[in-house]
Amino acid sequence: MIAQNVSQQDARRFPEALRRAQAAIHLPEVQDMLRRLSAYELGIFMPHMHDALTGDFQPLPDDMMQVESGLDVSFRPSRDIAAQTDQFLPTGWCWRAGAANAVAACEMTRDDENDGAETAIKHKMTA
Repeated sequence: MIAQNVSQQDARRFPEALRRAQAAIHLPEVQDMLRRLSAYELGIFMPHMHDALTGDFQPLPDDMMQVESGLDVSFRPSRDIAAQTDQFLPTGWCWRAGAANAVAACEMTRDDENDGAETAIKHKMTA
């Protein structure tokens, strides 16, 4: 069962790409893909960002990523995050330009204080 907290009337104000995404989750072929992805602990999400002034939903541009750092979400240029593979863990992907591309990432920290055991990788928390 899919919970729907936003009315269909509200969703009509979304950009066309996001309206298509919202509607697609109900299609049998998308439900089948979701079922198949679940075997790998993966899911489906709607890549998006928000207008900084209004909070309106917007499609995520190809050159931007959603980044979670210290439990805060921001939107940053993909090239900046891709250049820091030791600091950011990809957590969401889209098919763009004929290949899987990371569109979401979490900032990570390393915990070297575990008595010589392997370095633990953790999500960066707020200071």
